Amino acid sequence: MNEMWNQFFSLNYNKPRTLQIQIRQQLIDAITTGLIATSEMLPSSRALSKELNVARNTVIAAYKELEYDSYIVAKNRRGYFVNKKFFESYSSDYQKSPKDDDSPQWVDRLLTTKPSSKTNISKEDWQHSKYPFIVGQLDHSLIPFNEWREVTRLSSTVPEIKKWNIDHVDYDDQSLIKQIQSKVLPKRGIWANQNQILITSGSQNAIYIISSLLVNKETSVGIENPGYPDVRNLLSIKTDKVIPIPVDEEGIIVDKIESHYDLIYTTPSHQYPTGVTMSMNRRLHLLDKAFKNDTVIIEDDYEAEINFLKKTNPSLKSLDKNNNVIYVGSFTKAFAPGLRLGYMVAPEQFIKEARAIRRLMIRHLPANNQRSVAFFIGLGHYHKMFTKIQKTNKERWHIINHRIEQEPLLSCTPTFGGSTFWIKIPEKINARQLCKNLNKVGVVLRCGDASFASSKPQENYIHLGYSAIETNKINSGFDIIISQIKKMID
Repeated sequence: MNEMWNQFFSLNYNKPRTLQIQIRQQLIDAITTGLIATSEMLPSSRALSKELNVARNTVIAAYKELEYDSYIVAKNRRGYFVNKKFFESYSSDYQKSPKDDDSPQWVDRLLTTKPSSKTNISKEDWQHSKYPFIVGQLDHSLIPFNEWREVTRLSSTVPEIKKWNIDHVDYDDQSLIKQIQSKVLPKRGIWANQNQILITSGSQNAIYIISSLLVNKETSVGIENPGYPDVRNLLSIKTDKVIPIPVDEEGIIVDKIESHYDLIYTTPSHQYPTGVTMSMNRRLHLLDKAFKNDTVIIEDDYEAEINFLKKTNPSLKSLDKNNNVIYVGSFTKAFAPGLRLGYMVAPEQFIKEARAIRRLMIRHLPANNQRSVAFFIGLGHYHKMFTKIQKTNKERWHIINHRIEQEPLLSCTPTFGGSTFWIKIPEKINARQLCKNLNKVGVVLRCGDASFASSKPQENYIHLGYSAIETNKINSGFDIIISQIKKMID
């Protein structure tokens, strides 16, 4: 076989994708990028199987699928060739693309805002680190791979595909709505009808929809400080009146909320980033103040399911007797970060408008994902998974909490669950530089300055997560963190 063909294949025998699929994909890449000319004959199945060290039937099957999809054609007694007709739909006009740094004048002239200029969380390369103390990711041992495969297969049967493989316009999968109604919301003390629930692309999409409907230049919005930078930046696009409200060991300080605030954004179950849980007295005080001032509360129930207390505090929504709370929940932060699926609960009239604006944005969320999650919840995998996560996180929490208590250089506000610690380090140390130094030796954690709503944020906080790191690596990783802090002090 011509040695040229070796460049097209790089098979990984340990990948979950079959060898046949890998051969097909790599040949398609070579065909569509023009690396294989239409006049070029493909190797025979016998020659290619010998060269790649795979069964001949594997190559034959790959060729048959490519022929069926019109990428290649078989010519009598000659073999397989790239199908000339495949390229007929390609445009014959070719124009050199502008240089990457060529910015047209209309960008500066018409751009109304620059979200990229906002202070935000930096993306961390945690997957290749030995000690990933990262926030918002999951250790692979906590992911129920078999259960996900089961529900994906169930949602991929022909009858199910017929149900979700249509344009639902602006409606959600009713089986998912029912599962949220009956098995998810009641855990938080919330009872809602189907017209009060909207599926969103995670909690951030829900908050974007809410702000699109309720926030303009004159709207005053109170946010927690420190708090979630993405929400702060999102709201600041809509209004300049984004007002930081301090947080203590009981959550957002309600007495600091003024009467003219139109909205309040809060994360009461596990405040982001401090991890504190809002006390019951504080919850009732916030609801009373919201009612008296006609203020809307956006309750982001962040990590509500990951709680180490035997009896958790009820959600603000469940305590709200005056319909002042819009509840936001998510399946992404807690058990499937890449799924990007969440939901909101609000009065019917508001959900009606939220559904209409979502239609203008994305119509509806991918229906196959909705159906898979519905199966995941309905078959009991959802609650079973959180039982495992709670047990594992509690063990990891105790290890880290003990290390912090034993180390005079560190301090943090006590937490009762979640998956992170908000840690104060000595003032003379810049957390961002600490994180850079640690990254070089395989430790990834998040510096805390982006969480502060200030042009001069506090620079001696780190946000340390423990949901992605294996339990047996925590002490070793923590030793490196302490060692680096001491080195930077000396």
